[in-house]
This record gives sequence, C-alpha cells and structure tokens, in this order.
Amino acid sequence: MSASPPRARRGPKPATAAHLEAAALHYLERFASSSGNLRRVLLRKVARSARAHGTDPAAGERIIDDIIARYLRAGLLDDRAYAAQKAASLRRRGGSRHAIRGKLALKGVASELIDETLAGESHESELAAACALVRRRRLGPLRAAGERAAFRRKDLAALARAGFGLDVARRVLGASDEAVLAALERGEE
Repeated sequence: MSASPPRARRGPKPATAAHLEAAALHYLERFASSSGNLRRVLLRKVARSARAHGTDPAAGERIIDDIIARYLRAGLLDDRAYAAQKAASLRRRGGSRHAIRGKLALKGVASELIDETLAGESHESELAAACALVRRRRLGPLRAAGERAAFRRKDLAALARAGFGLDVARRVLGASDEAVLAALERGEE
C-alpha cells in the first residue's frame, strides 16, 4: 500500500466578529483565563489573519475590546477570581510568592490585582508552599538518609530558583524526616 500524500495545512480564518467570538468562547470552555490573556490569544488570531488575508488589525482589536467588555459584564471573565484561583493552585503545587507574581503577570493580570491577591499571604503559607515543593520534587528530608548531605547545596539551589528565601529553604530542608516536614507544612513547629 502506498501512503497517501500529506494533507495541505489550512491557513488561518479571516478575523471576523463571528470567528473571534467563537474562538473566545472555545478558549474559555477549555481554559480559565484573565482578560489580558484572552486579549493576547485573540490578538494572535487577528495578526495571523492580517498576514494571510490582509484584514485590518485595528478593526480586529476593536472587535476584541468589545468581546472582552461584554464578557467582563456578563461574568464570563473575572480577573479577580482568576487571580485568586491561579494563585491558590500555584501555591498548592509549591509556588513561591515571587513565582506566583511572575506567572500571574505573564497571564495578563494587572499588577494592582496581583498585589491585592497576594496581600493575604503569610510567612506560614510561604513555608507550606516550600514544603509542598520539597515533597513534589523529593528533596531534602525525602531523600535517602545517606544522600541528604551530598545534595544539600543542590536542594537549596532548587528552592532558590523556585523563588524561596534562604531562611525558608533552610527550615524546610532542615526537617529531619517526612513527619516533621508535614508538621511544618501544617504550621505546627
């Protein structure tokens, strides 16, 4: 049997109001998003359409502004709720305050809203996040007893790259075993 020739790739569709609306709804069905992130996704579609079909990018931007304004009014987009949900999710995965700030900024959340979202974070939540990262990456107290000393500098460096301060990293990596780490994570010292 002979292989069939590869399919020709279709180009982007013209950026009409109907197409951008459908693309926005399809994106929001699959992903939680901030208004800034949705704007960026739709602007990429407008730019591809302009290159392929010669459509007017300014007209596409006006359509996007209208779509986002309507979605904000209707509650389909809520940057405050998105920021809180994303920050909580990142915190559970072991994200530091610094890492969470950066990821929210990349997703188009306004800096004032990021500050507001992170205002309630305490030193204990930073410590709990570091414990979660240590658990997820199997660092420090979760290494074999004979390997802990040999990997201490690497483990400190991993926590530093994740955005945790030296005092937090030392406390978490200083836990003698998994039970002490769990107590630290719960705020029991």
